[in-house]
Amino acid sequence: MSDIDSAMAAAASGMRAQTIRMRIAAENVANANSTGADPNQEPFRRRIPLLQSTTLAGDVTGVRVLGAVSDPTEFRREYNPSHPAADAQGYVRLPNVDTLVEMMDMRDATRAYEANLNMIEAARAMTTRALDLLRR
Repeated sequence: MSDIDSAMAAAASGMRAQTIRMRIAAENVANANSTGADPNQEPFRRRIPLLQSTTLAGDVTGVRVLGAVSDPTEFRREYNPSHPAADAQGYVRLPNVDTLVEMMDMRDATRAYEANLNMIEAARAMTTRALDLLRR
């Protein structure tokens, strides 16, 4: 595997990982206000992607997604005695999702995705330039 192929493989693995990070953050935001149907049901629990450094073909370091785990932090509580999921004291448990944190994570993942895309474009440009030099 050439250096350019290695760079493209590492960038591609990073793009896959960032895509999953963005998808999980979007799911978290979409469910930020999802409650249980009654006081005994838990609301949506925030998910966190698990990424791991890995060795790709040609001894290149890349990243892979191991999956996602549930965030164990406490649920938010809001006083709303008329809600069907309210407990005996009138409090409703809401998801442990902070939309500001999720939006920052999504922004970070987007920037990392763009950086990996720029790496692939640079590698492609170098390959094209090398082929042009060989044709002369």
